[in-house]
Amino acid sequence: MSRNHEKLRVFQLADSLVLLVYRHTTSFPVTERFGLQSQVRRAAVSVATNIVEGCARRSRPDYARFVDIALSSATETDYLLDLSRRLDMLSPAAYAECRKCASQLLPGLQKLLQSIETLEP
Repeated sequence: MSRNHEKLRVFQLADSLVLLVYRHTTSFPVTERFGLQSQVRRAAVSVATNIVEGCARRSRPDYARFVDIALSSATETDYLLDLSRRLDMLSPAAYAECRKCASQLLPGLQKLLQSIETLEP
């Protein structure tokens, strides 16, 4: 059973977050190219790609596992964005824009995971 990830609001939010993260991390110092810049980008991409991969899985437990990984990556992204702001690598305005998206994404992923886990077999 393949699910259409594009119809999920959490995927749309995750995809938007990836675009925001890439846009706002271009100004990070060159010394962070393989450090914080790379880490926050990989974490954001991981959210969206795990949703996509989970939707392609046939079993509900597999689907739940990938959504759980996406939730973990979203939490990591949220922390790394805050760290970037506190290190003055991310402007307050850029942080606010990313945080607004993340603050909708995190509870959405939690609700999706809960609904998958409580579905009848």
